Amino acid sequence: MKRYAIARSAMSGRQVLIAQAGLVSGLLLALLVKELPGMVREVRIYRMTGGLRAHRRYP
Repeated sequence: MKRYAIARSAMSGRQVLIAQAGLVSGLLLALLVKELPGMVREVRIYRMTGGLRAHRRYP
């Protein structure tokens, strides 16, 4: 009975986790950059309408 050496995978578990974290952070950064103009617009509208102080003026 011959024993064969188990082939090692090309990447370790830690390397896979680091690659996944890099991929997820890159996707989040791309989403933030894509949505940033809309968020800035919403903040400007919020500030023009009075923010938290405008309870009675705007329902």
